[in-house]
Amino acid sequence: MLDSQYKMNLIKIGLKIAYYRKLAGMTQEELAEACGLSAGYISQLEGPNSYFCPSLKTLFVIGEVLNVQVSKLLDIED
Repeated sequence: MLDSQYKMNLIKIGLKIAYYRKLAGMTQEELAEACGLSAGYISQLEGPNSYFCPSLKTLFVIGEVLNVQVSKLLDIED
């Protein structure tokens, strides 16, 4: 079972993805299509109560599509 800090970190990563997606003016569906993923997958990543853990490959693809460094997606301190 995941400990609470790990869960919170996964939620923060998902919220970062949502933030940068919205900043780019994209819907979940548009991001999913551009990344070669399903909209349901993006929804799981961004869900505020979801503890979905994306692969590094997926994070690099999302970062590239959103024109955001992966380190910003993983920066959970702010």
